[in-house]
Amino acid sequence: MLSLLAVSYLGGVLTILSPCILPVLPFVFARAGRPFAVSTLPLLAGMAVTFAALASLAALGGGWVVRTNEYGRDIALALFALLGLTLLFPVLADRLTRPLVALGNRLSAAAQTQRHEAIGAALLGGAVGFLWAPCAGPILGLVLAGAALSGVNPRTAFLLLAYAAGAATSLGLVVGAGGALFKQMKRGLHLGEWVRRVAGVVVLLGVAGIASGAETGALARLSSSNTTTLEQGLLRLFGAPPASSAPMPASVTQADQLPPLTGATAWLNSPPLTPAELRGKVVLIDFWTYSCINCLRTLPYLIAWNAKYKDHGLVIIGVHSPEFAFERDTANVAEALKRLGITYPVAVDSNLAIWNAFANQYWPAEYLVNAEQQVISSHFGEGDYAASEMEIQRQLRLAGYPDVPGGVVTPSGSGAEAAGDLADENSPETYIGYARAENFASPQGMGEDQPERYTIPASLELNQWALGGVWQDGAQSARLVSAPGSIAFHFQARDLHLVLGPGKPGETIRFRVLLDGTAPGADHGVDTDPEGYGAVDSERLYQLVRQSSTVRGRVFTIQFLAPDVKAYSFTFG
Repeated sequence: MLSLLAVSYLGGVLTILSPCILPVLPFVFARAGRPFAVSTLPLLAGMAVTFAALASLAALGGGWVVRTNEYGRDIALALFALLGLTLLFPVLADRLTRPLVALGNRLSAAAQTQRHEAIGAALLGGAVGFLWAPCAGPILGLVLAGAALSGVNPRTAFLLLAYAAGAATSLGLVVGAGGALFKQMKRGLHLGEWVRRVAGVVVLLGVAGIASGAETGALARLSSSNTTTLEQGLLRLFGAPPASSAPMPASVTQADQLPPLTGATAWLNSPPLTPAELRGKVVLIDFWTYSCINCLRTLPYLIAWNAKYKDHGLVIIGVHSPEFAFERDTANVAEALKRLGITYPVAVDSNLAIWNAFANQYWPAEYLVNAEQQVISSHFGEGDYAASEMEIQRQLRLAGYPDVPGGVVTPSGSGAEAAGDLADENSPETYIGYARAENFASPQGMGEDQPERYTIPASLELNQWALGGVWQDGAQSARLVSAPGSIAFHFQARDLHLVLGPGKPGETIRFRVLLDGTAPGADHGVDTDPEGYGAVDSERLYQLVRQSSTVRGRVFTIQFLAPDVKAYSFTFG
């Protein structure tokens, strides 16, 4: 946070280099030579407050646009494209900002007629804020974009104030230095104009990348690491310890109050819920993500509990906190809810706001909250379903709900949702992206972000895996560059799952699965037929193998018949 405040402040300071600041400066120089406390200080304060207020309104409006989901995404892209064009073409910016400038001029005229100098200076500062707003640069754009995604909150407010304070600082220096500095600035503003144009090109390229889906790789990098080298360097520069040295906060535990459920990018199956609205109810918070095999195997119990107790005081809230970049997409989550038959409320926690409020660290994780808003118990991972259900019943009775059903549910999940065969599972979850990859056996070694031609060795040790063909391995996934291509894994478990996705929405990529070099037959999974054929048509977890008899070590191979498929991770059960 400290580094972001510093960057926002410096971004505000550098705004003075924008050519569109020139019309503002004569108003400012009119205050030069007057007492600082009754002239310059009120001017700078008025400017900072007005500027921050305008930016906050922009963030609030941007947040509303983002929350309209798919249509809002297109509207937001159009707005950012317009921003890029205004940076490239000052004439367009001038036309679009004429109403704002006119309002600033009227305020400036009103300020000049004020008898009380401090009030006049503050009004003049407000006018400068209106005039200054169109000159905001890319750093403020990043702050506003973040606010649109995560909502206007204290963190955003501090960043906006830091930016405004930086702008006020540079403005104050101009007032102190006087007209000589103004003349020097005029000669150096051509460089600022080129910086502005470069920023416009960058914004337009970013819009093109997002519209084409090319931003997924960047999201993958952000998702696979809590802090980047640049962030660590900024933290060291400004005197804060690196994030890796800070102790992790403890997860919410028994007797803690229910944290606020704010920061979700969307709510599905329900309007946004708050602790105040949930008071008097027993609440079960389930942290999950739709490509997590452990989460999927927990779902039959959650769905059964919802059906059994929703009319007896229980509210189940799924908090969908993504692991992979594609799980941040609200449309993907909504499709998963339909496919999985989930009807209880789900908060789409794409920015991990609720995850962080609970200091949660696990998928799945369940937190049971009583009618007084206290966290009664927590459970991480699968299992202990009967004990969890008995506690739900006890809390419902303590809350005064009559006729609470007894007994325990015994759902039978199908496909990937069926209970795992943990006794025979001897293979661990294995990531394909280089950020967390282990036991990679292709003799070429794993490349990073560049296309490489890989070969699969003649034999693989247990839990080794390899790529065959031309793949580009990224932080979270490997993408097949050209067909044919294959992945092999020597595993021992009843079930083998692989998280896969097409390179572009709407694509369908055919594949074939082999076990020990032959068709799987009765050992095929729900996403393959006995001959091993299947297709990747969306980003999700695919069950490719379910051994029907004795579980033993097998060499799994998947062959892709077309390029541009992405492979994320293996899981077993």
